[in-house]
Amino acid sequence: MAAADTTIIILAAGKGTRMRSDLAKVLHRAGGRPLLEHVVRVCQPLKAAQILVVVGHQAEVVGAVAEQLDAQVIVQQPQRGTGHALQVARRAIRRSTKIAIVLPGDAPLLRAETLAALLDTHRRGEAAATILSAELPDPTGYGRIVRDAEGRVQSIVEETSATPEQSAIREVNSSIYCFRLEKLWPCLNALRPKNAHHELYLTDAIAMLRERNERVLAQIAPDSNEIMGCNTRSHLADADRVLRARKAAELMDSGVTIYLPETVVIDPEVTADPDTVIEPGVQLLGKTRIGARCTIGTGSILNETRLDDDVVVMPHSNLHSSHLGARAQVGPFSRLRPGADIRAGAHIGNFVEVKKSVVHEGAKAMHLTYLGDASVGARSNLGAGTITCNYDGVAKYETIIGSGVFIGSDTALVAPVRIGDGAYIAAGSIITENVPADALALARSRQVNKLGWAKARRRQLAAEKKPPKRSKPRTSRRTSRRKPARRAKSKPRRR
Repeated sequence: MAAADTTIIILAAGKGTRMRSDLAKVLHRAGGRPLLEHVVRVCQPLKAAQILVVVGHQAEVVGAVAEQLDAQVIVQQPQRGTGHALQVARRAIRRSTKIAIVLPGDAPLLRAETLAALLDTHRRGEAAATILSAELPDPTGYGRIVRDAEGRVQSIVEETSATPEQSAIREVNSSIYCFRLEKLWPCLNALRPKNAHHELYLTDAIAMLRERNERVLAQIAPDSNEIMGCNTRSHLADADRVLRARKAAELMDSGVTIYLPETVVIDPEVTADPDTVIEPGVQLLGKTRIGARCTIGTGSILNETRLDDDVVVMPHSNLHSSHLGARAQVGPFSRLRPGADIRAGAHIGNFVEVKKSVVHEGAKAMHLTYLGDASVGARSNLGAGTITCNYDGVAKYETIIGSGVFIGSDTALVAPVRIGDGAYIAAGSIITENVPADALALARSRQVNKLGWAKARRRQLAAEKKPPKRSKPRTSRRTSRRKPARRAKSKPRRR
């Protein structure tokens, strides 16, 4: 696929006003990468003599993306259209270059094979220009490709200028071209800004080539999605959906099972070995590497994480910049932060958080635990609610737990502290000093039972809640005319 006589020119100077964003259009992301990165990577397999990226809006940031991929940056300032962009790029093109491939920086769905086929058609047809076209069910908004009796391109008609017959044409212009430079330069020099925007358009140069009876061809893309540019947020979402579907299909073709692939998000550099199962709603991001026969549970997010073979990630776990050894298990609802190293056969359970810690072979922390800046020895068992107190408000310190240690529930290990091999820590302890190997450590107050205290307390509370007794109102003797009531015979009092 080598093209030593070819220069690729990517047009990435525009702002993209329809995105309604402060970010340059080509920096918006789809399928896990900026749009411009997708386009540069598609061009690399052609092994052209040069890849030039013409930048303008946010030139420094856009140029940085291109330079990271070994592309050469050309600044177009001011931006006066696509024809002007090629005029600006001309001074950077090597003299040995005979062919230029020109494409926009917002076409992330283009495939390298399609670009190579375009170049091959251009060479074999000995054309002055070759257009990548596509047939769309609904060509609204695109310029139509009008062919002559021999099948060559007669003109590109913009929709606003098309007749009813031309509007019915479904073959459209993609703005992706091959040019023979010796034919292109005279036309570019003759361009004039005859439009409302006072810009120089590359399509006008193609029209000029036809006026000069030069051969202009069109190569139809095998998949019409490939020519789609991202001019709006809706286009961006459509491109992301296609790229994600392609990546899922690639993994499934390699032997990975993906349930409901339309619900998963997989970045382009993710790899997974055969017989791994990916459940619905999973996100695999960055350069995540997954071994064979792993299971990634529903709703889990793995970012820049490496899994060895036979690992189980149970649902709704969040793993970032971590490593899990063979047969390790995490989740559900586990969180592994950067630097978590879970060795072979170790288990990290529900609502357990691990940060910058090593959990050695066969160790377990199954419930409600925090491990930060720690080392947990092989086969140790950490009870529910165990935490390492690694931060004193100024600095962070290490907790070292030996092999075969048993730590009771609700224990706080105040770093720096070491727990020797085989030691036991009583539940509810606050450990501030080193514990020797095979020792039992208790760090809690002695229990005191006060008999009858609870019963007395309940009586006291009940009495406080009881409403006060209301006294009977006294009647004035002067105003009362009622006869005094007959006094009942009193009963003798008990003494």
